[in-house]
Amino acid sequence: MIVTRFAPSPTGFLHLGHAFAALTAFEAARKTGGRFLVRIEDIDTGRCRPEFEDAIFEDLAWLGIAWEEPVRRQSRHFADYENALRKLDAGGLLYPCFCTRKDIADEIARSFAAPHGPAPHESEGPLYPGTCRTLSPETRRLRIAAGESFALRLDVAKAQSQAGRELSFKEKGAGPHGEAGTQIAKPSLLGDVVLARKDMPASYHLAVVTDDALQGVTLVTRGNDLFAATHIQRLLQALFGAATPAYAHHRLILDAEGRKFSKRDAGVTLRHLRGAGVTREAISAMIGQIDHPD
Repeated sequence: MIVTRFAPSPTGFLHLGHAFAALTAFEAARKTGGRFLVRIEDIDTGRCRPEFEDAIFEDLAWLGIAWEEPVRRQSRHFADYENALRKLDAGGLLYPCFCTRKDIADEIARSFAAPHGPAPHESEGPLYPGTCRTLSPETRRLRIAAGESFALRLDVAKAQSQAGRELSFKEKGAGPHGEAGTQIAKPSLLGDVVLARKDMPASYHLAVVTDDALQGVTLVTRGNDLFAATHIQRLLQALFGAATPAYAHHRLILDAEGRKFSKRDAGVTLRHLRGAGVTREAISAMIGQIDHPD
């Protein structure tokens, strides 16, 4: 049975892009008699608001979408992410990184003599150059004891070695460049990603892999802008011994100038459009045909 999910963050009102993503996941489950879940990604408690969460449910119901209860809220499951981090740490796969964003940018700039270095990844930014990976255990201990702020990064090379095999995932959508079919996972494309910070108990990568595994998600439908994230998430699945869902990355809903919609674009939020008398049928016309994974 197919199990899909729509996992918004309650940091603003849903817009047309969210409507397309939610309907894509819902229809994929509905047409096969599967299950459709809603997950609230509110791990960033400083930015999430109850009023936005309420609005998410109102908008989804208005679109004609039904979901299973109870809804999983990340803020109520921090212990799950802590357990996942402990497992990685026990395998020696985490290290503290004391670098600021400026530190990382400066080191990357120093790494290339010519003005044309490798292009940073479009959705992740410049790759972390590994500044803190080689710090000695004693240096790490002293800096932590001194109260320095740090993030926990995944040692991707060591993690790939521990996984011990070539990893792949099935792409049932088109992908950003038409990459349907079996994909070879290349986690090093994203470098040593951050998995947690003091003010954030889990990064997107860690939380989404943990949540999908615990909820039994079998098909992840999401925008093409997250295609590259699948590489590192496939590695985490292998490290946790979790099942690998199929993926169906779909097109993005763009404005007239070819840009992604933002929650700051009040004019394209579902709440605004609904208040202006726009019908569900009109919304469907605006976003176009739903992509159905094969």
